[in-house]
Amino acid sequence: MYYRKLYKYLLSWKDANSRKPLIIRGARQVGKTTLVNEFGKTYRFFISLNLDKTQDRVIFEKKDSAQEIIETVFLREHTPFTKEPVLLFIDEIQESPSAIKMLRYLHEEYPGIHIIAAGSLLEFALKAVVSFPVGRVDQIVLHPFDFEEFLLATGREDLLRELESIPVKDFAHDILLEQFHDYAVIGGMPEVIKNYIEEKTVINLGKIYSNLWQSYRDDVEKYASNSTERKIIRHIIDTAPFETGRITLAGFGNSSYRSREAGEAMRALDMARIIQLVYPVTGTQPPVVPDLKRKPRLQVLDTGLLNFAAGIQHEMIGIRDMNSLSRGDIIQHLVIQQLQSQYHSPVYKPAFWVREKANSNAEVDLVFQHSRYIIPIEVKSGAKGRLRSLHQFVEIAGHKYAVRLLANKPLIERSKTPGGTPYLLLNMPYYASTKLPEYIRWFIENN
Repeated sequence: MYYRKLYKYLLSWKDANSRKPLIIRGARQVGKTTLVNEFGKTYRFFISLNLDKTQDRVIFEKKDSAQEIIETVFLREHTPFTKEPVLLFIDEIQESPSAIKMLRYLHEEYPGIHIIAAGSLLEFALKAVVSFPVGRVDQIVLHPFDFEEFLLATGREDLLRELESIPVKDFAHDILLEQFHDYAVIGGMPEVIKNYIEEKTVINLGKIYSNLWQSYRDDVEKYASNSTERKIIRHIIDTAPFETGRITLAGFGNSSYRSREAGEAMRALDMARIIQLVYPVTGTQPPVVPDLKRKPRLQVLDTGLLNFAAGIQHEMIGIRDMNSLSRGDIIQHLVIQQLQSQYHSPVYKPAFWVREKANSNAEVDLVFQHSRYIIPIEVKSGAKGRLRSLHQFVEIAGHKYAVRLLANKPLIERSKTPGGTPYLLLNMPYYASTKLPEYIRWFIENN
């Protein structure tokens, strides 16, 4: 078991007086089952059900009451009814809409039983749930390993301690940058990281990526409503890794598919958290409200999977300046993945900023809301980069803060836009993107 940040959340959930049943969401193979099995060791009594198995699923399909279900499960697992808490883990809960519906009743009638469910593709399963227990369950998302979890898995607790220092010390910069580039190549899927650590090479990772990518395709296709939708989903999965920048749904991936057809398939993949749609905002004042009528960008579940599917991992090995890659958006993709992994809410999504006017288009890679500010963030894979779009944002934002992520050491610059608007630019290393909220807080509070 490699340490996951969500483990700390589970410990707090266990001790909470207002504890509700907890659903852990996320794509397949991100480590949900492993995480809960490890957490189960903190209980004397731990019952694990897997609804992929018929003998576990039929308990919820054939029993009509919470009492019957609990008595059946406890008897089968030789678990006594005591005052000590029992953890009941219902894995692959998407396989049984009846089990999803029953969560509230299990909790209401047996509050002493701690209940965790886990599943992928839950949005599809919820369509079959007539009365989902809204407000009566908590939901969180487990993402692939972020850079901090990668450092822990590879035994570099010393580097993690340096990364937690804001700003990071100069002497740790080069080593952290080197480790981050290794992480950028392989990504954060647990099975990939496990193999990388055991074999100490990336040579044998191709088969793992291939199996993962194929399993995602097979999973989502099961939920397609007809053969045409299955073909479109397959086409999008095959071509999405080669898309850069903002996308147009009509004719996606050089196809003849209409906007509505591609949109429905894309939303299915988005619900499955395999390929997400990231929409822009057009305002510079809080709150961050994505404009769903404008062209989005694509965000694949994991950068390592993206690198493999796009066929560029071999180019990345040994490169220490991501700017020299043919795909200049890899670091941008990875930074967004790092930021997203810091939030376990199912509704959180990153956003970027656009200004679309005649002869005056602009696009800022990422925006982040801190207090009463929306902070513009540019991601530059090399040591330098043009800031034309960021300057346009600053000139209308009404505050003086901006951030640039690049390969350099931390530095705060006093700058001016071409129009003469003064602002402060925080240059921070892109390997610190897991600490982006903390860096922005430090930046504003100290300036």
